[in-house]
Parts: sequence; structure tokens; C-alpha cells
Amino acid sequence: MTKKDIVMKIAEETGLKQIDVKLVVQKTLDHITNAVAAGVTVELRNFGIFKVKVRRPRIGRNPKTGVTVAIPERKVVTFKSGMIMKKKVVK
Repeated sequence: MTKKDIVMKIAEETGLKQIDVKLVVQKTLDHITNAVAAGVTVELRNFGIFKVKVRRPRIGRNPKTGVTVAIPERKVVTFKSGMIMKKKVVK
């Protein structure tokens, strides 16, 4: 499912114009992205939690050459689904 599909479904169900729905969906995603980029945890009740996690530096290995490589610390975005989503997926 794409963002366009979401916009079209919401527009059908609510009777709102697609352009207005698209603006609201995009602004919502922008605010979530900006908050997570700033290191803020975003919790959407019953949907899930987006947060930034720091991966520790480690030693990796190039599988082709076998040479060890230092992998630096980095930040990654994680998502943990909420209870309602978990129940619907398990169903």
C-alpha cells in the first residue's frame, strides 16, 4: 500500500477532496519524521512507537576478502507496533 492508496481510501470514506487529504497525510508524516530526526520518541497510541536507537560500534568482516573492518556507531530508527496492530496481525 502506498501513500497514494491511503489518501484515496481516506478521501472515499470521508468525502473530502484528495488534495486536502494528501496535505494532511503529508504534514503528519513530516512532523513524525522531524520529531524522530530530532531524537524525540513518537508514540501513536494503539498504532506504535517510533524512536531512534544508537547501534554500538563493532568489528565486521568483508565476506568477499575476509578483511576485518571497523563499523562506526550509528543511529537507526526503530518501530514497535502497538497492541491493536499486534492483535490484528496475529489474527
